[in-house]
Parts: sequence; structure tokens; C-alpha cells
Amino acid sequence: MHLKSHHRIAILLHNGITGEKGKTGLALLRYSDNPIAVVVDETCAGKSVQELTGIEREVPIVATMSEALAYGADVLAIGLAPSGGRLPDPWVNDVRIAIAAGLSVMNGLHTYFNDDPSLTKHLNPNQYPEQWIWDMRQEPQGLSVGAGKARHLTCRRILAVGTDMAVGKMSTCIELNRATKAKGLTSQLIATGQTALMLGAPGIALDAVRVDFASGAVEQAVLSHGENNDVLYIEGQGSLLNPASTATLPLIRGSQPTHLILVHKIGLGHIQHFPDFIIPSIEKVISLYESVAAAGGTFTAPRVVGIALNTFKANENTARDAISALTKTTGLPCTDVVRFGPAPILDAVLGS
Repeated sequence: MHLKSHHRIAILLHNGITGEKGKTGLALLRYSDNPIAVVVDETCAGKSVQELTGIEREVPIVATMSEALAYGADVLAIGLAPSGGRLPDPWVNDVRIAIAAGLSVMNGLHTYFNDDPSLTKHLNPNQYPEQWIWDMRQEPQGLSVGAGKARHLTCRRILAVGTDMAVGKMSTCIELNRATKAKGLTSQLIATGQTALMLGAPGIALDAVRVDFASGAVEQAVLSHGENNDVLYIEGQGSLLNPASTATLPLIRGSQPTHLILVHKIGLGHIQHFPDFIIPSIEKVISLYESVAAAGGTFTAPRVVGIALNTFKANENTARDAISALTKTTGLPCTDVVRFGPAPILDAVLGS
């Protein structure tokens, strides 16, 4: 981990504040313990982060990286996930400007900046000896296949699972982890994606790990922190329902969860970008995840103990009605952990 507590972050977030590709940058705005010095988004320059996103952090938004240099950032975070994993050329030029000015770079894309001579040639170790480029989507060293060893840990292991990708699994784990610590328990978020790694959580970029070693990589991360914590929150990835997703099963097998939290987005009736794939009832999804996790009795049978409903963009009355309906139909505690807090789910986790 290269990021230090004193680093001030600039977030490259072109078209991402109000678009669909800015999940990483928005999570940094919401959750980073580091100060956010400035956001670079050409579509929202001069506007208010709080008014645009509801995130209670006042940060200036500028149109270009050249303008952002005036705000004293030490690190540029790539807050975007563009299609194909590569930044458009004009945005790559923003990265060049940042590196030439001495900023370090946190890169969660599939394309590695360290392999791009047009970027690395601007590194100046004599003038900026502590400068770095962190390509975080890389496979850890020394991996082996999974062996189910996490089942021997005595800590609670809570895995977030979803009805789809990008429904709020990471946010659910972050909110629960913070609330658990506030109760005086020792707990740890285990990162499995680039955004949580940028936020400083230990773990892996799971989608950079070869499939044969995926459950082993999760297992290694869980074992590294299980002995020293009362609770581990394992960041979920993907969904068993999504035809493009392969990450959920290795997370289940590697973490050997004691509890599951189901994450769903209000109004979501089909898999995003795959309208022909209908999401079944929440009761059926719960049964699916519990059955797969138990594998017919081969593994310990974790239960879904709560539902985290992402109600972003719904008005408060609609959100509360949807939460009440899910609580009634499933008999499980349900809340929007960001909007209303995670207390009902946390009580279920710690009380079971």
C-alpha cells in the first residue's frame, strides 16, 4: 500500500459524477479518510459535489488536470471505470500532466500505467523521490488453490452477495465495518476490488487473479486477518445471477462465510445491461445463495441474516415503503445502510 494518511487526493472523474462509470471516484468522495483536494470532471466544473451526489463533502470541481494542480494534491486517483479498461487519450494526457507535476497515481484499471512509456518517462525520482504509480489490479504472489481453511477461524465472516453487479455490496460492508468498530469490537473490511484497496483496506483485486487461484486468494486474505478480529466483512463482487460474473463463487468458497448479507437495488427487475435475465423474487435469491454456500451440506450452512436495499434516487417515502415490504415478505431486517444506517442488519449479525 503506497497511500499514506497525509496524502491529499485529486480524483480523475470525467463524466463520472453524474454518469455511470464513476463508482470508484464517488466511493472515494464518500468514504476516503484522506482529504480530497479536488475533483476533475469536465462536465461538472464549478458545481457542488454535495448538490450533485448527496455526499457531504465540499470539494472543488475543475475541468482539467492543469487547473487541479493549484489545489495541492499529492496523489491522483483514477476514479473511472471506462469500457475496455482504458482511458480515452485526452484523459491519459491528464495523467501525464499529474505525473510530470510530481503527483503519484493510484490506478485501478486493467491497463497498467507502469507499462506505458509515455507515462513513466515523466517520473522524476531525483526531484520527486517518493513518487509512485500503483497499478493495483495485479495478482498477488505465492497463491495456491483454495482449501476451505477459513472455516476453522473463530471470527464471524460476513460476505455481501448481490442480485446484480454494482448494487452496493462494498458500501454495505464499509458501513457495517464502521458500525462494528463503533461498538468496540475488532473488525476488518477485506477488499476484493480496486476501490476498497484505494480506501486503504487490505485484500486483493479479485478480477486480476487467475480463476484456478481465485478462492485461494480470498482464503489467503481472510486467513491473514481472521485471527486478530472479531468480525471480518468480505467485500462482495458480481452476482450468481449475472451471466458476465464469475467472482461470487470464489468469494463464497474462499471466505467460508458464517453470515450472508443480500444486497439489492430498489426497482431492479432484471440484470443491468441484460434485460432478458429477470431477477427472481428476493425469497428465491436468498434460497439460491444459502444453497450454493452450503453445497448440499459439504460446507457450513450460512444464512442470509439481512437485506441491504440500495434506495439511491428514490424519495424517502418510497424507500421506507420498499424496506418495510421486504422486511414483511422475508422476515429479515432490511435497511438502506447508507441512507438510514446499518443498525438492524448489524444487530442480526452480532446476535446470531
